[in-house]
Amino acid sequence: MTSPEPGPAREPGPAREPGPARPEPAGPEPARARRTHAVDRFLRPLPGARPRRRFEVPPELGERPARPPQQPGLVRPVQTGFLLAVGVGLALLGWWVLANVGPLVGWVVTATFLALGLEPLVRWLEARSVPRPGAVALVVLGLAGALAAVITLVVPRIVAEAAQLAERVPPLVDDLLASRGFAELDARFGVHDSTEQWLQGLSGRVGSDSDLLGGLFGGVVGLGSVVLSAVAGTLIVLALTLYFLASLPVMTQWAYRLAPASRRARVQELGDRMLRGVGNYVVGQACVALLNAAVALALMLITGVPFAALLSLVVALLAFVPLVGGVLAGILVSLVAVTAGWETAVPYAIGYFTYLQVEAYFVSPRIMRRAVAVPGAIAVIAVAAGGALWGVLGALIAIPTAAAALILVREVFVPRQDDR
Repeated sequence: MTSPEPGPAREPGPAREPGPARPEPAGPEPARARRTHAVDRFLRPLPGARPRRRFEVPPELGERPARPPQQPGLVRPVQTGFLLAVGVGLALLGWWVLANVGPLVGWVVTATFLALGLEPLVRWLEARSVPRPGAVALVVLGLAGALAAVITLVVPRIVAEAAQLAERVPPLVDDLLASRGFAELDARFGVHDSTEQWLQGLSGRVGSDSDLLGGLFGGVVGLGSVVLSAVAGTLIVLALTLYFLASLPVMTQWAYRLAPASRRARVQELGDRMLRGVGNYVVGQACVALLNAAVALALMLITGVPFAALLSLVVALLAFVPLVGGVLAGILVSLVAVTAGWETAVPYAIGYFTYLQVEAYFVSPRIMRRAVAVPGAIAVIAVAAGGALWGVLGALIAIPTAAAALILVREVFVPRQDDR
């Protein structure tokens, strides 16, 4: 049996292209892959888009060669005198600017203290693995929700009680004029006659004096400008609080970089302690004020004090003023309670001033234990000085400022004096 003869060898031709792949059966894995691909394409940055530039803190430099010691004395007296004159001019310019932008400074200070007061809540959320943007958003949303609830539930009641109080003022004035004590004062000092003469002169001027009408019109216009300024100030304070709260770490880093490199670590330590103390004080004072208002509202509802919602709001606002705010609130509410009878005013006054003692010795020390302690005499002086310089805002920020100053005195000035 013979084998067939081999034919001529064929040259290898080009590789054949594979045909179209068969479609894979649709299942859970390909569908999940398609969804993942779609999400990746959605999250992919736009073509040509660039991230927004930020004003970042420059990196720390390494060790630098020591500078040669400068010779003491005025090496260049003309240059030194010129720089001193320029410094005095800049100081006067800064004082003039601060004197003419007083409301703006007040808004900035208010927003700063609000941001420092919300910072402990943000840190608490960050400690529970929440990113800082998410923590800031949660805190702001929670604050906005609480404010909306107060406006929805409490404000209508307060407005209604304010209208009732305005209706009750004329009868109260009539009762006061008909009282025995006012009759004795009128017989001794002639209060009734002098008041009637003043009212008659005022009514005559209203009909004849154009300056008074112009003054009244100007007062209405001035009231409108005050309302617009208050609304604008509130919006600016809220916006600044949000920005300060979101960028507080970057702001503190920039502030620490302005300190000399040899003392930067110490400055950062003291600065963090001061910021934590101020933030804890603001949060603690807010808790004390809310608790004070809640106790006052409960006592007013139990004893039957009129206008309970309106007066509880007044108590909460006055409780933010340290030391004297609670006492002033108790006196004010007790005076209003007198209009309902002594059987209402006396129990309320006893209950509220008893709570003030419990708050001073048991409640406030536990709430404010993480804040910086301020001696009583320094607190009174600080509140009086802050109120005289900057009104209610100055009284509110006086004790945190005094606490920060006490940290500097205890940690910087006293050790420096001990080393001498």
